[in-house]
Amino acid sequence: MRRLSIIIPNYNYGRFVAQAIESALAVDWPDVEVIVVDDGSTDDSREQIAAYADHITVIHQDNAGPRVACNTGFAASTGDAVVFLDSDDLLEPTIARESARVWGHAVSKVQFPMLRIDGDGVPVGTSFPRFGTAPTPDQIRGWMRATGEYPTPPGSGNVYARSFLERLFPLGDRCGGSSDSSCLAAAPYLGDVITLTEPQARYRLHGDNRSYVLTDPARFSLRVERAVQRHQFALEVSGNEADGLAPLFRGRHLLQLRVAGRRLRPDDRPLPGDSAARMLRDALTSPFAPGPDGVAHRVLVSTWSLATLTAPGPVARRLIDRRFRQPVAG
Repeated sequence: MRRLSIIIPNYNYGRFVAQAIESALAVDWPDVEVIVVDDGSTDDSREQIAAYADHITVIHQDNAGPRVACNTGFAASTGDAVVFLDSDDLLEPTIARESARVWGHAVSKVQFPMLRIDGDGVPVGTSFPRFGTAPTPDQIRGWMRATGEYPTPPGSGNVYARSFLERLFPLGDRCGGSSDSSCLAAAPYLGDVITLTEPQARYRLHGDNRSYVLTDPARFSLRVERAVQRHQFALEVSGNEADGLAPLFRGRHLLQLRVAGRRLRPDDRPLPGDSAARMLRDALTSPFAPGPDGVAHRVLVSTWSLATLTAPGPVARRLIDRRFRQPVAG
């Protein structure tokens, strides 16, 4: 790992983007380039970004969404390691040195937990994902092949190898408007995912990025649909189409989304071949599916899924509410 490119796509986060840029400029590494792509902001983002113009590359484009902004930033970058830093998140100064310590020619990405902070940047006392011990690349690859899932942070929690990204970029809209989905899904198939257990980024919780899914029950079906799209994309770019959709029926997180979507919008069919009977069977066998989860969590997912599938409508909705409601912070 020689040069680190930090790409910051921004849209109307003028109140946060300066802090993101400062955290990128503070990374302790001899060769760092910082590229900010402003995606047609209408707030004071341009003024905030302009204050750093002597130290970063600034690109302005008409509003086209984060995926296109990431495409633009990647095309302008030159680093052999790349971070897509959300403009409301922050990087730790140690991110480059810690990633370089485990870097290798087969790496697709280095991932790490993210500290949760509130809107003012104050830590709220938790981080995610929780890695008790670092899983090996083979474990992650095995979990992905078996269940379509593995423990991973979102975009800012990953340092990608350019050689990996070049196999995907420029990203189309196959997996939605963000760049996260395609990269996270393909990484275990196209290289080694290396896990650090110490946080190297900070994830900001604030009103604009925290959505309560029950305000729009269709979002459960959309999330399942996106999971199908990500899975099929990853299989195609890696030449593993023979795996088909079977792994998605074994994923514990996806099972919960499938169950919630079924109870709230029973006519939706985002996962081909799915049904209430299939979900009941998958809930019963879920504790035995591969994955990093402990016994208690496996049993909890199975119990919640079975209860939510069989409970009367009002009770099922309360169970879904309890499972997916997000606490207020920031």
